[in-house]
Amino acid sequence: MNNLLDAFHLTALPAAAEDFRAEVKHFLDGHLPPAPADVRARSWMGFDADFSRRLAARGWIGLTLPASYGGAGMDAFRRFVLVEELLAAGAPVAAHWIADRQSGPLILRYGTGAQKDFYLPRICAASAFFCIGMSEPDSGSDLASVRTRAVRCDGGWRLTGRKIWTTNAQHCQYMIALVRSSGVPEDRQKGLSQFIVDLSLPGVEVRPIVDLTGDAHFSEVTFDNVFLADDALIGDEGAGWQQVTAELAFERSGPERLYSSVVLLDCWRAQLRRHGASDADLALLGSFATQLATLRCLSIAVTARLAHGESPVVEAALVKDIGTEFEQAIPAQLEAAISADPAQTIDPELFRTVAYLSQISPTFSLRGGTREVLRGMIARGLGLR
Repeated sequence: MNNLLDAFHLTALPAAAEDFRAEVKHFLDGHLPPAPADVRARSWMGFDADFSRRLAARGWIGLTLPASYGGAGMDAFRRFVLVEELLAAGAPVAAHWIADRQSGPLILRYGTGAQKDFYLPRICAASAFFCIGMSEPDSGSDLASVRTRAVRCDGGWRLTGRKIWTTNAQHCQYMIALVRSSGVPEDRQKGLSQFIVDLSLPGVEVRPIVDLTGDAHFSEVTFDNVFLADDALIGDEGAGWQQVTAELAFERSGPERLYSSVVLLDCWRAQLRRHGASDADLALLGSFATQLATLRCLSIAVTARLAHGESPVVEAALVKDIGTEFEQAIPAQLEAAISADPAQTIDPELFRTVAYLSQISPTFSLRGGTREVLRGMIARGLGLR
């Protein structure tokens, strides 16, 4: 048990990262158009390619990628600050989000020289957007049971199968897909590989899925005998499971696993300032603040591990699990606080924001791995199974 618990060391953000925060705030003041809270609450599901290109013009897409590929060559701490400020402001970051957070670092770590030269400059320029092809119909959260298959053929591979809950696939040029390249689904983690799929290829069909809120940021993607050239394979054939596990450490560890409801929290706090707060309101606000401060410290500790080139898979799973529980608690508890006094004055913007997050928050514990899967990983990390 101590091995996992000892992995979290209280870490302060370096002075250079805090200096960078002021630069980010200044940029947002000048480049982020005003929007109501219910729009800003969509943040990392808000797709705005023009805003992503404005970030890219500052060198802030691919922030941690080497300058030789168009990145800024900055450390993981400054990326933490950038993400924290973007989410706190409710900036629409979905266009570049996946490419910046995990596709770029994955290609940098496992890709060929040609793949790095082609994809990384386009990611950093916000001219290439990526989605993730992991989940499949009828597989639930059992990622190792994927049935989408790549079969060798002359000059490359033939890809057949389906992916689902693929965020913003309808807007992206590329998908990094985890597929079976040998064996059968019963082989589990063996025989899996990752491929870069150009979504404009013949045989690819992308169907958006409308959710309860009326948004369509999920899609189902079908591959019908899609030809992939040999250079579509990332890393070694059959090494996909190890690669995707490392990739998920980037996906699960950042501030986005804490801040999905922070715009609502700020909106409610503004409501309390305008109309007054009860003792129960102040106690709840204090509870949220202390939880967020603690979770932020854990996330920074994981960021420190990433900054040292480590892959803190289990630690990231722990932060993601308790972080999304916090994110889901905010709309649920604010609904209860608002309804506790039917006579109080409630701003319509607050109503719209809490309504949106109440509908979308159940997905917080699904994206990036379900709570049950994560707790299984944590149990193994603690030596309990």
